[in-house]
Amino acid sequence: MATITFKGNPVHTIGTLPQKGTKTPDFKLTGADLGDVGLATYAGKVKILNIVPSLDTGVCAASARAFNKAAASLGDVVILTISRDLPFAQKRFCEAEGIDKVVTLSELRDREFGKAYGVEMISGPLAGLLSRAVVVLDRGNTVTYTQQVPEISQEPDYESALAAAKKAL
Repeated sequence: MATITFKGNPVHTIGTLPQKGTKTPDFKLTGADLGDVGLATYAGKVKILNIVPSLDTGVCAASARAFNKAAASLGDVVILTISRDLPFAQKRFCEAEGIDKVVTLSELRDREFGKAYGVEMISGPLAGLLSRAVVVLDRGNTVTYTQQVPEISQEPDYESALAAAKKAL
């Protein structure tokens, strides 16, 4: 269990992020087309998992915009923004914001991602949503970088995540 904060108040997650150097667990998330998506969908690519509580918040939206802007210079890296928002809401957000280089994925049908990656919040006012975290996976799905953002209202360390992704290429 990790302890983070929301507006300074303690919040607990269901576990901890996967350890650097370990193979990451596979997942089954829902894409914008309502199809199932897993790690095999992005086989051979470096992956940045930008995990957020909801794209309907300012910090989550800023995170998606920042990673979208950086995506053009990353080459064979895919950025997956993962939340419990419905795929319809994710698609509407991306269209409204002009976000076209980041893939949004939802825990619509399968709620195991948050548990397997240790990011489901189990206390506080946002319990049931995913915490803000970044996980970078190399082409073989080995974890090369993680950040559990300590305060939910804080943006992640983009520079470190992007540097880890470039190093994994």
